[in-house]
Amino acid sequence: MTNPAIRTSAIANRTAHGQPAPERRSDRVLRAMAIEPLGKITDTLEQQLLFELAGPVAGKRLLEVGCGDAALASEFARRGAVVTGLDADPGMVAAARQRTEIEATQLHLLEGFAERLPFKEAAFDLVLAVTTLCFIRDAKRVVMEMTRVLKPGGRLVIGELGRWSFWAAHRRIRGWLGDPTWRVAMFRTALELRRLVGAARLEVVETRGAAHYPPCGFAAQFLAPFDLWLGRQTTLGSAFIAVLAVKPISTHDLGGK
Repeated sequence: MTNPAIRTSAIANRTAHGQPAPERRSDRVLRAMAIEPLGKITDTLEQQLLFELAGPVAGKRLLEVGCGDAALASEFARRGAVVTGLDADPGMVAAARQRTEIEATQLHLLEGFAERLPFKEAAFDLVLAVTTLCFIRDAKRVVMEMTRVLKPGGRLVIGELGRWSFWAAHRRIRGWLGDPTWRVAMFRTALELRRLVGAARLEVVETRGAAHYPPCGFAAQFLAPFDLWLGRQTTLGSAFIAVLAVKPISTHDLGGK
């Protein structure tokens, strides 16, 4: 999931060692959830949070790592970004291409691994990874790769599954009961995400949360008007945690201009 409710489309399809990961998701179930109040509310809240952290994107080169069927990437393209989407699952890349044909959006889509991004250094103004690291063994390596392809002064936005939330508890139980996706998922705190980003020598600008309600449509409808405000105050209870970081501009970078 990109959001804790419905978007697992960004899940990497293989582990760092190239072996198939557990089944990504049921597309039919996710599409059904997307039209239910819980899925629609949660998806809207998380997208709004990501758009706010990404800032203005018109004319900027954007990479989404783990783009899935390109639902989010297409939204950024409609906002004027020059979008590249990468996913390890050829089925998801095919679905993303089909989406671009249906929605008439311009995306550059390719198959590849997050641990070995097939791009040169400093190629993008903005790099985005949403519910991707939680299904990859070597998350630190992926963050380093995303930092490598990010321009100095560029933004990295990571959205992940919060550890201390109703959603996380629900999913852990499903994992214990044998669900192949949630059995291997990693849930992280805001501090752990900031440390991951800091290890890549990026400057953390902001950390925010979303989806503080239990996975219940009525609760989502009742709490949605206050949810993003709450996410600015604390990430405790956030099912979705997003971190914005910036790649510092060095004196070497300034000298090269």
